[in-house]
Amino acid sequence: MKRLLIIIGAAIFMMALGVSSAFAQTENYLSIGDSLAAGQTPYQQIDTGYSDLIAMRLGMTGQLSVYTKELAFPGFTTDDVLKRVKSEEASDLLADATLITISAGANDLLRLVQVNPSAGTLAFSQLQTDYALNVARKNMVEILEELKVRAPKSKVYVMGYYFAYPNVHATQKEGTNAQLIKLNTILQQQAEHAGATYVDVYNAFGLNATNLLPNISDVHPNFEGYRQMANAFLNGYSGSKALAISSNELPKPKPISFEQILEQQEKAEKKQEEKEKPTPTARTIQGFKGYAAFMEKVRAIRS
Repeated sequence: MKRLLIIIGAAIFMMALGVSSAFAQTENYLSIGDSLAAGQTPYQQIDTGYSDLIAMRLGMTGQLSVYTKELAFPGFTTDDVLKRVKSEEASDLLADATLITISAGANDLLRLVQVNPSAGTLAFSQLQTDYALNVARKNMVEILEELKVRAPKSKVYVMGYYFAYPNVHATQKEGTNAQLIKLNTILQQQAEHAGATYVDVYNAFGLNATNLLPNISDVHPNFEGYRQMANAFLNGYSGSKALAISSNELPKPKPISFEQILEQQEKAEKKQEEKEKPTPTARTIQGFKGYAAFMEKVRAIRS
């Protein structure tokens, strides 16, 4: 009996050692993609998103070295993400990355969905969505191939999507939901084919997640929705719920407008010009270079 207890104790010790060694490496975490990767709120601002929560948890457990969502901003389609990954300004970020999450594909599809929030209706052309999904598939193949070359040290996680219209009539959900499931299937297949990991967030939301998507005129989640997404990643990353974030750990809201982000970026660039060499702070959460292009589009629309 004593010998059995010793063997069991040794086994437990080895298991614990294995878990701790799995988390021994600190990550250079890079979030790539669309508005979800950037942390857009349901009210046209930027705040804490799923990647920020992931970085928060990894930082709290001593597993984070560098974090940036510099390569993510609203409106990105898979074509935009592919161009961004191929860009010269992304080279160093990708080369140094050890952990990458990607949100790409929703804008390819959802921009084709006509939504009437007050009437609770959805409409789309099947021909157009079939074409868009095929384009998303081809682009994801190329994105993941590029990351193999440009981010050779990185573990890559492809984020799935949730159903974004919980407030529409039940009879209106089926068609659009079917297209979303097709998109998620494409993302999962391409991730697995490329040796990346697919993160399923669909089941955490379901078809009626009005508590996670509070604005009937917007498809972005609140903090609780982003927490669900972050935990879906953390469960896959750690292999358990050990790193799960609870609701009471969510930070207080600190939303910032796109205009404020651009102003901060301009100030940061001016300070950077005064220094001889770039510093590591250029890769923090404030690095939203992509928003300059986004704001030019906003200004053009407003004028």
